[in-house]
Amino acid sequence: MHSWPVRAGAAALLAVAIAVCTLGQSAQQRSAAPKNNSYTGISVAASPQLFATMCALDAAGFEAHESTLAEMPARLALRDSLLKMQGPATDALRQFYRDHQLADPADTLSRYITFALVAGPPPDFQFHVDQSLLPPDVLAIDGFQKVLADFYHEAHLDLRWEAVEPEYNRAIARYQPPVRRIVTVVNAYLREIFKPSNGRTFTVFVEPLVGNRANFRNAGDNYAIVVGTGPDIPEDDIRHAYLHFMLDPLPLRYRKLVDSKSVLLNAAARAPQLPAEYHDDFLSFADECLIKAVELRIRHLAPQQLEAAMTDADRSGFVLVRPFVAQLMKFEKAEPAMSYYFPDLINGIDVAAEQKRLHNFAFAPAQTPAAGKQANAPTGESPSDLDALLAQGDKEIALQNAPAAASTFQNILSKYPGEPRAVYGLAIASVLSGEAGQAKLLFQQIVTPRTSSANDGGNSAATLDPSILSWSHVYLGRIDDLEGQRDQATSEYRAALAVAGAPEAARVAAQRGVDSAYQPPSGGKQKAPR
Repeated sequence: MHSWPVRAGAAALLAVAIAVCTLGQSAQQRSAAPKNNSYTGISVAASPQLFATMCALDAAGFEAHESTLAEMPARLALRDSLLKMQGPATDALRQFYRDHQLADPADTLSRYITFALVAGPPPDFQFHVDQSLLPPDVLAIDGFQKVLADFYHEAHLDLRWEAVEPEYNRAIARYQPPVRRIVTVVNAYLREIFKPSNGRTFTVFVEPLVGNRANFRNAGDNYAIVVGTGPDIPEDDIRHAYLHFMLDPLPLRYRKLVDSKSVLLNAAARAPQLPAEYHDDFLSFADECLIKAVELRIRHLAPQQLEAAMTDADRSGFVLVRPFVAQLMKFEKAEPAMSYYFPDLINGIDVAAEQKRLHNFAFAPAQTPAAGKQANAPTGESPSDLDALLAQGDKEIALQNAPAAASTFQNILSKYPGEPRAVYGLAIASVLSGEAGQAKLLFQQIVTPRTSSANDGGNSAATLDPSILSWSHVYLGRIDDLEGQRDQATSEYRAALAVAGAPEAARVAAQRGVDSAYQPPSGGKQKAPR
């Protein structure tokens, strides 16, 4: 399996303007590049930040795929040693991990990988930018930086790295030939010659504990994909990430031209399987469809296989794949590189013809969540329905898509009246929208004690998740601070501190509120803790 976290879009494509951090070219990365070439901006490497982060997850008890360590006995032994570690920093790490653990291990891992890719080097892991510019995944584990730095010292991870580095180097060497092959094939198809002088980088980070998941991120001009060391090299995932690296700048360069076709998103957005991040971001949508179309052409499929693949793309909502494939067939007979041909590619899309083709098109139904990922639901209700909707809302919050999240959580409340996780989610969506009044009413609904009943799913203050209850008090305190009600704000912060089992992050936020009045980050909106 692979995990493609949130990336594309005007927000991510325009990340050049707010680049979170460099994944830059450390000496370690340059040494991992092919020995017979000068550094090209494209490399396979290990990351000290990733290594330290995964060691921390080892010690915390993250369910890693140990089968991927079959050829790395020293790393497997290190994992066993870390699981047995004792000490104050290790205890704090384990508590932090429990407080921030998600139901899906892949979602939990995703947050920490994002952190590792935007953190500075050990031993301090200092970010290079202001906190307000960090990705939502990193903000969701606010405080991990210090926890990791303390653990790094206690576990002597610098010495432990020396013991396993030879195994990492062998894994890196194994990845270098297929990565070179992917780069060669893609560049040849696009007729592009990548120039490292422009400061853009593409790095394949090898980290065995990520298992069979491939995690892709881009931060401004720096692209990275994190891969494991299993028997099968995820070449499809690496190629997909590299195509993003090569093609992402083009929709930005020709933004006005691309936007001229944006009416087609109205049809695509009707597809239940189209990921939420594309619903209101045509630039990202067109970019992803082009990449999928290039992948189909590179695979040299037989006509019937190509038609089947385009039909699958249509049914899942990626309706521009088909017209892009038609335009790519013309590109293949032309001479200019893709960076010059791209306007012709976009101009070749007949909006009227596509609208006619997609009128009343039968999109595939929404996919049923996999078994084993359901949360508990009220008695008599379907746990899969509730958990799927909550997960959708949480992802929309992570994307900071407040309107979509609000719609999702309102839908949940119509089916599960009083469900506290939905009330909390709707409150967070209101915070993101800057609707302080609505948010305050919802948070007050959560913290106001009342008798449990069958109709509200047992939603009394005594039975609430301590995380939801404590963070609701924190948010109420912040809203009161912004309204100039300092005494009431302090009372809310103290109420958060009094919640038994409150996560450490909420306690820290509450104590800060007691010590001084809340000041919002630049932009004036609070950040969600989840």
